[in-house]
Amino acid sequence: MTFNDIFKSSFLENVTAISPFDMLLALLLAFGLGMLIFFVYQKTYQGVMYSSSFGVTLIALTMITTLVILAVTSNVVLSLGMVGALSIVRFRTAIKEPLDIAFLFWSIAAGIVLAAGLIPLAVIGSVIIGIILLVFVNRKPHSNPYILVLQCDGRESEQTAAEYIKQTTRYAAVKSKTAQKGLIEVNFDVRLKDGDTDFINTLADMNGVTSAVLVSYNGDYMG
Repeated sequence: MTFNDIFKSSFLENVTAISPFDMLLALLLAFGLGMLIFFVYQKTYQGVMYSSSFGVTLIALTMITTLVILAVTSNVVLSLGMVGALSIVRFRTAIKEPLDIAFLFWSIAAGIVLAAGLIPLAVIGSVIIGIILLVFVNRKPHSNPYILVLQCDGRESEQTAAEYIKQTTRYAAVKSKTAQKGLIEVNFDVRLKDGDTDFINTLADMNGVTSAVLVSYNGDYMG
């Protein structure tokens, strides 16, 4: 092997496989799409505790995916090795919100489509997905569900309170009941009439009712 053969290696030949302009353009577009995904994530988040690091991860994931796909599309041999390398990666972080999976997949898909050169598809598709998420995720239900936790000292007071709850709410159904000596606890799934919560004050003042707690419930958490 001569001195010239050393500098004719395939590694150095791959340096010019992708022009600097293409790299810069792809990463800038990936950053822009990542910011769009981050913005939609902020506006549609409905969890208990907002994580700003997850939002930054969406931006980074879009750019990293674009970087990887650019390398794969420039070299067929590299693409085969990349598949094997990425197949051993394992992520063990638990996803707390089901909608977070959609945002992660959206970031990866945007990076793949963008790096493949389908810029209009990546941009227009991301805008449409963002609009759909903003409309449907932020759409308010007709009636918010509530959990009513009622504690009584006997069967008669329980029946009286249950009748009052059915009269003052639009919907009431027993979800669980716990009976102890001298104490009965009943959990109701209720829908309020015009958001009126004053009935809980009257309910707590009834004879035999020791406690009445009303908690909002969205299917994932109570607050």
